[in-house]
Amino acid sequence: MKNFMDENFLLQTETAQKLYHEHAAKMPIIDYHCHLIPQMVADDYQFKSLTEIWLGGDHYKWRAMRAMGFSEDLITGNADDYDKYLAFAETIENAIGNPLYHWTHLELQRYFGITTPLSRATAKELWDEANAKLQTKEFTVRNLILNQHVSHLCTTDDPADDLHCHLALQKEDFACRVLPSFRPDRAVHLEKPDFPEYVEKLAAAASRTIASAEDMVHALSCRLDFFLSAGCVVSDHSLEGCFYVPCTAAEANDVFENRMNGGALTEKELGMYKGFLLTNLGRLYHKHNIAMQLHIKAL
Repeated sequence: MKNFMDENFLLQTETAQKLYHEHAAKMPIIDYHCHLIPQMVADDYQFKSLTEIWLGGDHYKWRAMRAMGFSEDLITGNADDYDKYLAFAETIENAIGNPLYHWTHLELQRYFGITTPLSRATAKELWDEANAKLQTKEFTVRNLILNQHVSHLCTTDDPADDLHCHLALQKEDFACRVLPSFRPDRAVHLEKPDFPEYVEKLAAAASRTIASAEDMVHALSCRLDFFLSAGCVVSDHSLEGCFYVPCTAAEANDVFENRMNGGALTEKELGMYKGFLLTNLGRLYHKHNIAMQLHIKAL
């Protein structure tokens, strides 16, 4: 009997199977956007359980579990790891048609060699089998990366980060090249409550005062130079909508000053500052041949 979602899943013709198995499957993966934690790669971390590796930081899974009505304690809270896993198993059992269903079972197959569908009924069996494999050397973070033929991966990094893990990895002979991505979201979204606190943090990292929108551009330029020295080739921006409003540097400076003084900002003013900052960052990226990735309305 054919295995559930077998090695030819979605490969419905002989041509598709030949192209995938004989060519695509063997090609290296160049991952230019991921949320892997650099410290885990540097430490060659070993995950303790399926809950940690599956639910530790995956907001797609969290959103599906919330849609199922599970309490936050079972999602990002302090509930027992096995109870969280059971909640996820029940979610997946009811998620046929959602890409999460396919991703989850492909992960079970390609990493663990498990072809049994995940459900409340099979959860204990799969938990025991997968967790036993997670404790072996083949399942450290670095070996998981190499097992999937990843040749390059770009993590998501704030301009104020010191990139110590990336710099340490560059001195090793790890076969996958781990590079930072420049993600200045906290500098762009001045409406966020912690924006003034972040300005201080970025100013300290750049060793310069940030008292205006123009100062912010100069500080980010300094940090981009540092990222370039660590091998950075891409930037990364999460945008909650389209907001560009043309303005002069003086007008952007006024908006910045108003925000730092605790003033309320209009949508137009937000668009002025953000447009000014992103336009200037775009020029910097062009100057240094840095790719500019935009994630628009990814909520």
